Amino acid sequence: MSTENEGTAVPPAPSAPPVPVESPAASPQATAPEAPTTPLPPVPPGAPEPAQAGQAPAYASGGAPDAAQSAGPGPEAAAWPPPQPPAAPAYMDGEGGGDTGAPWGATYDQQPKPKSGRGGLFAAVLVAALVAGGLGGGLGYTLAKDNDSTTSTTVSAAQQSGGDLKRDAGTVAGVAAKALPSTVTIEAEGSSGEGGTGTGFVFDTQGHIVTNNHVVADAVDGGKVTATFPDGKKYDAEIVGHAQGYDVAVIKLKNAPSDLQPLTLGDSDKVAVGDSTIAIGAPFGLSNTVTTGIISAKNRPVASSDGSSSSKASYMSALQTDASINPGNSGGPLLDASGNVIGINSAIQSSSGGGLGTGQAGSIGLGFAIPINQAKYVAQQLIKTGQPVYAKIGASVTLTEGAGGAQISQKSDDSPEPVEAGGPAAAAGLKPGDVITKLDDHVIDSGPTLIGEIWTHKPGDKVQITYERDGKSKTVELTLGSREGDS
Repeated sequence: MSTENEGTAVPPAPSAPPVPVESPAASPQATAPEAPTTPLPPVPPGAPEPAQAGQAPAYASGGAPDAAQSAGPGPEAAAWPPPQPPAAPAYMDGEGGGDTGAPWGATYDQQPKPKSGRGGLFAAVLVAALVAGGLGGGLGYTLAKDNDSTTSTTVSAAQQSGGDLKRDAGTVAGVAAKALPSTVTIEAEGSSGEGGTGTGFVFDTQGHIVTNNHVVADAVDGGKVTATFPDGKKYDAEIVGHAQGYDVAVIKLKNAPSDLQPLTLGDSDKVAVGDSTIAIGAPFGLSNTVTTGIISAKNRPVASSDGSSSSKASYMSALQTDASINPGNSGGPLLDASGNVIGINSAIQSSSGGGLGTGQAGSIGLGFAIPINQAKYVAQQLIKTGQPVYAKIGASVTLTEGAGGAQISQKSDDSPEPVEAGGPAAAAGLKPGDVITKLDDHVIDSGPTLIGEIWTHKPGDKVQITYERDGKSKTVELTLGSREGDS
């Protein structure tokens, strides 16, 4: 399977925890078209390939496709009856094929499934595509309107009942009606003119909007950001702060209206597999789209990268959902059945081949969201200081599979000390070569999995680390340290 966000291997994790020394080599992939979605990094060598993508979702951002090429024929070109439909796209018949980067999220290549060092786990770290989209939408098709003027003999439901239908607040329609006015479509454009489109939601009454880092990454240095509400009102915005490691960003509306209604934040720790979900976003440029599904899994290890040589990876212990999420949903809210935000839609895994004439792959029911408990903490830090704060154990780990856990890197002449002097890991007695197999009650099968789990905690939290050394297992307690910023 090929991933839409193809490019370089997952870069070392930000220094908190310290940057892993060994990074897997990138696997050859198809060239992705410019889109705000970043290329997916390949799964670390030896990592079992799950059907998910933490990408496992990788956040993919790229340049926006050329508007003239992506816009497709205008409505005036549509004729009725329409021409014969094209042959079924590759994703429908299961045939492979190189994917190109999708504007609002790209699919990623699943690497050949290697033997797992820990056979008890279905998957280690998934590399998924970020779901941010290019300006212009890249739809490549025309919506045709039936101009048949034949008199209809049907009777509408409103005519039969004598009034409008009422929908309870607990229905999907009721939840969508309440949440949609608090979501926005974000357009981010860099100084060079490249950019993309994504989604965000109202975080507070001061005008702060939460989204993904990869949605606004192009506009960080001197770019332009706008946010458009479902009623068509459009506002200029500024980037308050962004966290590449977490893939979370906060923007603030300029001249924000006084009647903003922040979405209610839920508790992602209490989410259960099977719970209903509602996703809101702008798939393939179709703003204000609502889809439904369930929580398919929790704590999915996801690693993502934009594929550039200077990029650092993002890691998350994600919520997996089968709600339809496509390029363009990035940064949008994942809601529970009551309309509370439980996650931020960030990445998808998709089959190879594209649809709608764009070459972009779409949803196959494997979407990944950043748990809102983590995103809330990150957003509050960004609003307060403009900089993210990461928890760390003070040790670098390898990103390869096969060690049966997260192995602390061996000391070498051309790399920093793998165990930080005076840091949490050193204080707990951890040494280079130790293999960490559990953090609290979470099984650790790789370096990226460990990083994602550490980043679900806050600096100062106490955690139990189980590790193996010379064939013997031992558990120690350590207090997580902190690092500020993405550098």
